[in-house]
Amino acid sequence: MKLARSITRHLTTSSTTQKPKRVSTKPISLNSIKELHANLIRTHLHTDPSSISNVIKSYALSPSYLDKAHLVFNQLERPTLLVFNHMIQGLSQSDQPNEAIDMYNNMYHQGFTGDNLTFIFVFKACARVKDVFHGQKVHAHILKLGFGSYLFVSNALIHLYASCGRLGLARKLFDIMTNRDLVSWNSLNCGYSQCKRFEEVLALFNSMQEVNVKADAVTMVKVILACSNLGRWDIADSMVKYIEENNIEFDVYLGNTLIDVYGRRGLVDLAQEAFNQMLDKNIVSWNALIIGYAKVGRLIEAQKLFDEMPRRDVISWTSLITGYSRGNQFVEAVKLFREMMLAKVKPDEITLATVLSACAHIGSLDMGEAIHDYIKRHGTKLGVVENALVVFHEMEKKDSVSWTSIISGLAVNGFADYALELFMQMLREGVRPTHGSFVGILLACTHAGLIDEGLQYFESMEKVYGLTPEMKHYGCVVDLLSRSGNVEKAYEFMKAMPIAPDVVVWRILLSACKLHGNLVLAEIATGKLLELDPSNSGNYILLSNTYACSDKWDDANRVRELMVESDVYKPSGWSSINSMEPHVI
Repeated sequence: MKLARSITRHLTTSSTTQKPKRVSTKPISLNSIKELHANLIRTHLHTDPSSISNVIKSYALSPSYLDKAHLVFNQLERPTLLVFNHMIQGLSQSDQPNEAIDMYNNMYHQGFTGDNLTFIFVFKACARVKDVFHGQKVHAHILKLGFGSYLFVSNALIHLYASCGRLGLARKLFDIMTNRDLVSWNSLNCGYSQCKRFEEVLALFNSMQEVNVKADAVTMVKVILACSNLGRWDIADSMVKYIEENNIEFDVYLGNTLIDVYGRRGLVDLAQEAFNQMLDKNIVSWNALIIGYAKVGRLIEAQKLFDEMPRRDVISWTSLITGYSRGNQFVEAVKLFREMMLAKVKPDEITLATVLSACAHIGSLDMGEAIHDYIKRHGTKLGVVENALVVFHEMEKKDSVSWTSIISGLAVNGFADYALELFMQMLREGVRPTHGSFVGILLACTHAGLIDEGLQYFESMEKVYGLTPEMKHYGCVVDLLSRSGNVEKAYEFMKAMPIAPDVVVWRILLSACKLHGNLVLAEIATGKLLELDPSNSGNYILLSNTYACSDKWDDANRVRELMVESDVYKPSGWSSINSMEPHVI
């Protein structure tokens, strides 16, 4: 169902009501504070809490000066409640919120009861560290002191309980409040949303409307997310109308939420419309729209957006790589991954699982091995497998592409037994294997050292399933035989191939010759490679290293000299993957 297009008019008009950006005056104010502090020290007033109060406040609210605020505070003869509040406020919003709770306890033990500001800051600190225990202790203090009816104190307490998942306590406090504002409603609704109680989010919004409380952007983000998770698109449509009719400020968070929801529904034109009208965008905005385009297979638009992005993160790259892979454009997916590595963006588990699957589909053995080595070096193997398996098992409908992807991913990550098990399960469920499926299963046999089984699977391609083996399958068999030390058998297999081996297959053989010290076949393989790929430095280096491993240093040096004479350039730190395309891992 189409979301309301009238959002366009709202987006256009609301863009003129953005909050003005605050101009920071911190450097000037801090310089003045430092001068004041120095003057108080000269006049021996730096231990007087009333004189030094503004100095402590400025230091405490400036994260880089928080330690100095501690130092000044500790020099006081007797701190006042105002000074304690400055310290608690600064600590509550710093990266040390636990210390705000400690400061409150220190203040309490010195006989100070605190005021409404104290409790607001302490509850915020407790919420940040999810400390319900201390929050309930302070709650008891405010009830004794009569601060329980203060609106802002109650709001901070609702926020604490809701943030910690104690929604029963939050709701009980909310229900007994005699006075509520929008923050009260939003605090409770954010808690419901955080705990995935989406029906309550919608119910609470309806209650807001019954008492004529106008929602804001925060409310709408939670309500639209609830609609998305519940699949209540009819309500989502009405929420878009509500945003327009009530002139709700369209900030970056609400904009990103709408782009994401439109994208999930495949309504990418509406997502683009919302994106275009957003005054402020962040990287999440761009990524959400790219994901939306990629999901519906509109990869040209996704690539255009990607190219226009002011900056990219791993999600940007992975979203487009995944889009190409889902669209069966595996060569483009691998190409983009190469660009990602050249841009020095570290891939995550999802990136690696996706590109490994793409490598399996196009038979890019060298690239698959390079990625596998990267995974081992960076210790991400388990993460890759876990992410891939979670996605696979959550799929309602699994086609041959899905099965091939998971089998290939398991195979190259060393989980050969599981890959073989899933292949058999795929056959039992009546899913016909494809060329890509056999690449995956041959890789599994290679990594598990299952030579006979691998050869049987290879033979079954044509005999059982009528699939003519391609170069990538022959390469897998050469790799299978070579790794196990059967280099001669691998060479005989290559000579019997109905198609001439390409450079990748010859390089697999040459690498195995280096590993097993077979100089005769190494020279044969190198001769073929120099004939097919004369400008690739990797061919010379492999042969030179083969000689070196056999202590034939003169021959090793001769090959290196030949490389120089032939003007073959080896870029530092680069490896050649699939012909002459450079690739960095």
